Amino acid sequence: MNVLVVGSGGREHALVRKLRESPRVDRIFCAPGNGGISLDAECVDLRDFAELAEFAKKNDAFTVVGPDDALADGIAEAFAGLPIFAPTKRAAIIEYSKSYSKALMKKYNIPTAAYEVFDNYADALAYARKSAHPLVVKADGLALGKGVTVCQNLKQSEDALKEAMLDKKFGDSGDTVVIEEFLTGREVSVLAFCDGKTIVPMASAQDHKQVFDGNQGANTGGMGTISPSPYYTDEMAKTCFSEIFEPTLKALAAEGREFVGVLFFGLMITADGVKVIEYNARFGDPETQVVLLRLKTDLFDILEACVFGTLDKIKIEWEDNAAACVILASGGYPQAYKKGYEISELSHVPNVFHAGTIVRDGKIFTNGGRVLGVAGVGDTLEKAVSAAYEGVSKIHFEGVHYRKDIGKV
Repeated sequence: MNVLVVGSGGREHALVRKLRESPRVDRIFCAPGNGGISLDAECVDLRDFAELAEFAKKNDAFTVVGPDDALADGIAEAFAGLPIFAPTKRAAIIEYSKSYSKALMKKYNIPTAAYEVFDNYADALAYARKSAHPLVVKADGLALGKGVTVCQNLKQSEDALKEAMLDKKFGDSGDTVVIEEFLTGREVSVLAFCDGKTIVPMASAQDHKQVFDGNQGANTGGMGTISPSPYYTDEMAKTCFSEIFEPTLKALAAEGREFVGVLFFGLMITADGVKVIEYNARFGDPETQVVLLRLKTDLFDILEACVFGTLDKIKIEWEDNAAACVILASGGYPQAYKKGYEISELSHVPNVFHAGTIVRDGKIFTNGGRVLGVAGVGDTLEKAVSAAYEGVSKIHFEGVHYRKDIGKV
């Protein structure tokens, strides 16, 4: 079987690498891919959904979709009649509309933070001014993982609302905002395979969103991850399955939005139990980079089972180990940054996933904000983190920035 992976980031590189391990996979294409992916797959410069579908049909390819915007724009519908691992646009609304996901949780009694939704700036501002802080302000739509602002005081809430609703920092995604209570505790990410009826959680992970050490600075798309989360116990996993994971899948089905693909649960372990912070409708980035390193079962077998509704027939197994990933970013990210710097010593480091790179004349250059994900695996989390940073120490490009405390906070 041939496989077409849609996307161009570190998540897609991790998918390509894992799919290469399957004896059932013959050729792997990636559209559009990036410099590093081009070393592991055949990159094709296609973005139009109709052209992608035609390419998949012509090459007898099973398609796997990475990016959230493609799901929100209806790529699954464009591939009607072709095998594609991706939720429909109707199902992907659980990510591209935070107001919808909050309403779904409220209707089906899925634990989450208290919230209000506003599409009028004056009303949102008035609510923030009468509310206790800290508060969380979220752009309703997709914002590359950067549409969430934790506001410690009223001034920060005022700034966040102005940026989202008036300045259009996130485009149309900020026309509506969700303002919710600030939850305290430990964050955990759990991705889950779904075939519409059956849901199977993957190994847990923990993302590090802020750009600077100590969880300081602006939110990013993710500066590093570890798996498993040291705070997510077996007992919590059982509770989450019965009170969050399975109820969410059933809720979507009850609403006529049967979900096939990966459901991502962003969770907070609070003093009042585990609550949902957010949903994503696809593989997380950079969670995928660490979770797939620990997967024992053939990934292609799992994706195929999801698409054809036989997930309950697959036994999914995980390695009894740990993994960590450190993101190397361009200086200035997530704000303005420069591209085009040559990256050195990549050939000497295992488990490097390319996110923003380009190949020119046989050399690899930076071409994005998040440039590389350098991962490590070990018997313990400490050993995995150490292995990841050992890899980081061997790589250099001008302006490189990374956090020094992944897996330590």
